[in-house]
Amino acid sequence: MWALGRSLVRRRAAQVPAGALGRERRREPSRVFSDVREFSAAVGEHLGWSEPVLIEQRHIDQYAEFCGDRQWVHVDPELTRANGLDRTIAHGFMVLALLNDVIEDVYRIDGLAVGLTCGVERVRFPASLPVGSRVRAGVELLSTTDSAHGCQAVLHVVVRADDMDRPVCVADLVILHVPA
Repeated sequence: MWALGRSLVRRRAAQVPAGALGRERRREPSRVFSDVREFSAAVGEHLGWSEPVLIEQRHIDQYAEFCGDRQWVHVDPELTRANGLDRTIAHGFMVLALLNDVIEDVYRIDGLAVGLTCGVERVRFPASLPVGSRVRAGVELLSTTDSAHGCQAVLHVVVRADDMDRPVCVADLVILHVPA
């Protein structure tokens, strides 16, 4: 099963466009590891920060349409202003959904068939994210564990907007890195 899955992953990976928001990916992530052993040796280290991502109203509207959460605070700028807020805000789970895309700016492990998100631990949204903000994600490698299918890592990810003191999302992602 894994051999078939890896073959399918390789074919599909070649078809994947630029990041989720259509932004161009920089040439190399902040850190490049030659294999999972080298990656595991970085436990306890901050791996870097992602490139900035501009959160536009069209992104929020698309997410709202897809997930069915059309609260006015997300999708209606006029009603948002009428209720005393400057701008609409992004859904917390939309910010969480961006994490897989932005961590690709931070690190890469050569020789992988795929990285699979297995779960998310301790998710918090300490501050709302207003439309028009630019966000970056910082990634720290908390732990790695060998498993039958590869190396399972826990990444502590903090998403910050450029103009805000408090983070907009803090989460520990659990990712399985499957060697090729």
